[in-house]
Amino acid sequence: MRTLVIVPTYDERESLPTTLAALRERVPDVDVLVVDDASPDGTGEWAEEAAASDPRLHVLHRAGKEGLGRAYLDGFRWALERDYDAVVEMDADGSHRAEDLPRLLVAARPGPDGVSPDLVIGSRWVPGGAVVNWPWTRQLISRLGTAYARLALRLTVRDATAGFRVYPAATLRRLPLAEVESQGYCFQIDMTWRVERSGGRVVEVPITFVERTQGRSKMSRAIAWEAITRLTRWGVEDRWRRVRRRFVGRQALRRRA
Repeated sequence: MRTLVIVPTYDERESLPTTLAALRERVPDVDVLVVDDASPDGTGEWAEEAAASDPRLHVLHRAGKEGLGRAYLDGFRWALERDYDAVVEMDADGSHRAEDLPRLLVAARPGPDGVSPDLVIGSRWVPGGAVVNWPWTRQLISRLGTAYARLALRLTVRDATAGFRVYPAATLRRLPLAEVESQGYCFQIDMTWRVERSGGRVVEVPITFVERTQGRSKMSRAIAWEAITRLTRWGVEDRWRRVRRRFVGRQALRRRA
């Protein structure tokens, strides 16, 4: 598969060189797109210099900090315009290990039946998955987030907020990306729900998630609040649609009788 790894950045000058070096060592044949939100620490400029000597490294500059979801959506469009077969989401801070990526890419290939998954998630919360150096509070937030998403949206995945994942290009072309407005962890849940709701098959591959050792986490109260409010609204709307369909169906049966 012709694969593009999208790496969003905002003030990741310290960690990005290590992440890119690990990718080159573990998966030398993939292309990488750094989507930089005008990082004040010069991340975008450093990436441009690195790209000058690496034909597989590309940089997409954005005017300012527009959020994780928008960064990935811009990266998806960039990948689809250039006919990549698979698109990877990966953090710049080292929390997603390059050594786990080959297993995700293998899982994204067609199976014996010739059918590929519609989404492959690098999961912390399936058997074999693990987290390293993460405080219990962050683990609790992640687990509760997925539990709430499973309850509100009837998701089947065990790690809905995971940000290490592989999308076949066919999946991204099928989804209404122009309608996606969510950001942060909510973006990952939103995309997972869209894949499952469209009848897509999601495969979870265990990974080891490592807490960043450089830079600062982008997690904030605003990101958490967005996830809670959007999930609640989506869940209520989904239940109302199902109730309405059942009511309309019963009315139709009565008219036929």
